[in-house]
Amino acid sequence: MDVTILVPLYNEEESLRELYKAVQAGMSPLDRSWEILFVNDGSTDSSMEILEQLHGEYENVGVIAFGRNLGKSAAMSVGFKEASGQIVITMDADLQDDPAEIPQMLKRLDDGFDLVSGWKRERKDPLSKRLPSKVFNWTTGLVSGVHLHDMNCGLKAYRREVVKTIKVYGELHRYTPVLAHFAGFSVTEVPVRHHPRRFGHSKFGAERFLKGFFDLLTVLFLRRYIMRPLHLFGTLGAALFAGGFGIGVYLTVVKIAGGAIGRRPLLTFGILLMVLGVQIVSFGLLGEMLANLRSDDMDYPIRARLVRRGDATG
Repeated sequence: MDVTILVPLYNEEESLRELYKAVQAGMSPLDRSWEILFVNDGSTDSSMEILEQLHGEYENVGVIAFGRNLGKSAAMSVGFKEASGQIVITMDADLQDDPAEIPQMLKRLDDGFDLVSGWKRERKDPLSKRLPSKVFNWTTGLVSGVHLHDMNCGLKAYRREVVKTIKVYGELHRYTPVLAHFAGFSVTEVPVRHHPRRFGHSKFGAERFLKGFFDLLTVLFLRRYIMRPLHLFGTLGAALFAGGFGIGVYLTVVKIAGGAIGRRPLLTFGILLMVLGVQIVSFGLLGEMLANLRSDDMDYPIRARLVRRGDATG
C-alpha cells in the first residue's frame, strides 16, 4: 500500500460519506494505491453504522472502533500502528481539511522531507480560535525550535518511518512535528485550503489551552531530561538550597551583631528553601536510578540508520 489516509473521528455522522468521496476525488489523479482508515473514537451518534456501510461498499475502507472516547492522540497512536501505507496522511473528519491538497503534500515528501504539515493560511474559524492558535504556534516555535505557522493543523503527511518511530499519547497529537524534529526527521509545511465547518461543532473546549501548555512541558522534558533527570531537578534544587543558605548566612550575621531573628518570617522561609532544595535533588537522584535501571530496555524515539562496512562503496 502506497498511502494510508488516517481519519480520527468523534460524532461526525453528517460528513463521513462526503469525506470519502472527497478523498476519492483527491486521490484519483495519482498513480498510487491507497486506503482510508477511520478510527471511531467512541462516537455516540450513528457514525459507526455509516462506517460499517462504507466498509461494506469499498474495499479500501478500514475501520477501528473504540469502546469509549479516549481522545485524538489515542486514536492517532492506534492508527499509526495499524497503517500499512508507506506514507500516512492524517486529516480531520469535519470536511474543513481539503483532500485536494494531498497531491502537493506528497510532492513535498518526494522532495525529501519526512513530515509535511498543512498551514491554514486563510483559516475559516472564529477569532476565538485563531488568536489563541497564533499564540500557541509562536510559543511552541520559541521553546522547541520548530517554527511552523500552524502546528496543530489536522492535515499532515508522514513517511512510514516517522509514524513508526514517534510516540503519541495523552494530548501529544498537537506536537507531532516537534516529536518528529526531535527524533531527527526533517519537517516542513505547505499552505492548504481550509473550509468553514458545515456540520456539528468542535469537540475541543477552552481546556485545550491548559492541556496544550502541559503537553509542551512534557515534550521538552522528554527531549532534554528523560535520561538525565538530575540535570533538571538538581539545578532547581541547588538554586533553592543556595537561596535558603544565603538567607541563613545573612540571619547569622544579624544574630552575631545582636539582632533578634527567632520570630522573623525570613528564618522560616530560608529553612523551607533549603528543605525543598534537598527534596528536589533527592527526586533527581531517584530519577537517575530509574533511568539507569531502564537504560538497556529504553525504546528511543529517534531516527537511526546502520551502515555496515560491507555496504560502503567507492
